[in-house]
Amino acid sequence: MSKGKSTAFYGIFLALALVTGYVEQCIPINLGIPGVKLGLANIVTMVLLYVVGVRTAAGITVVRILLSGILFGTGFSIVYSMAGAVLSILVMTVLKSTKKFSYISVSLAGGVFHNVGQIFVAVLVLETSTLIYYLPILVLSGLGAGIVIGILSGFLMRRLTPVIRQTWG
Repeated sequence: MSKGKSTAFYGIFLALALVTGYVEQCIPINLGIPGVKLGLANIVTMVLLYVVGVRTAAGITVVRILLSGILFGTGFSIVYSMAGAVLSILVMTVLKSTKKFSYISVSLAGGVFHNVGQIFVAVLVLETSTLIYYLPILVLSGLGAGIVIGILSGFLMRRLTPVIRQTWG
């Protein structure tokens, strides 16, 4: 892929991730549990992970988290999101590389480990282990979000993979 094409490619997917993350913040869903959300921007991460590779998926995710935090969040939101994303991408990459798990299973694990990473950082930042009691709720929300994101990602991957590979090689 030429430098111009790759810049356009990264820009398009970064914009998609930023917009889906922002749209999700605008949807007034309050489950009464702080921090629980679907994670629509992770659809972009999943598609990139499967169609292009881990380096691009991780790079776009890191830049998305930084820009989202600067534009819409706080320094703490960047730290928590980054911790969750790093652990999530590591786990998803390992599971995907075994070729034994479906993309829904990989996404499910990503959702769960995203929340595990966030709780781990919260325990360190707030210096209290009592936050561990919050983990079962977040694991359940990660399971649900992972399934939904996996289904949506699979739907998009089936349609976008030929277009992405034809357009950007």
